[in-house]
Amino acid sequence: MMLIIGLGNPGKHYAKTRHNVGFMVLDALHDRLKEYNINNWELSKKFNAEISGCSIQDKKIILAKPLTFMNRSGETVGLIGQFYKLTHKDLMVVHDDKDIVLGEIKIQEDRGHAGHNGIKSIMEILDTKDFIRVRVGIASENKKKMEDTASFVLKKFGVFEKKKLESTISKAVEKIIILIN
Repeated sequence: MMLIIGLGNPGKHYAKTRHNVGFMVLDALHDRLKEYNINNWELSKKFNAEISGCSIQDKKIILAKPLTFMNRSGETVGLIGQFYKLTHKDLMVVHDDKDIVLGEIKIQEDRGHAGHNGIKSIMEILDTKDFIRVRVGIASENKKKMEDTASFVLKKFGVFEKKKLESTISKAVEKIIILIN
């Protein structure tokens, strides 16, 4: 079994912001998994998340978008993990990364949170940093735009960035599919 968590903030206000790239990738992944008869997104009050799932080659895949806000993402991960008796090795987290330029993706395991509060929350709940992370770059080439990190990550992508964002999301989905298989 594999749990794939996309990090973001719930609500229309945050929907297209940089901090919600994890949700955007999961939505695109969900679309890509329709060939595997993935379930529609459902609100799970038990997990405080939107949940979906399917099976790929006898492996159960659960997609989840926490509704706890970024800083408390670990709560959802902990609840789902306990319910399904998952280990940290069954977890993949997809999230934005301000230290990576928009258009780039890094897949890593066993590294620190680098100030990302969603990742920090998950590490605190799991008491480990040893899980797969799909780090999706959101950094601007204009460093002045990034001086106030909190403000920057809660802003929407610019007109010229949207095409690169679409391509980045597609690349992230393909990398996740490879990791699943």
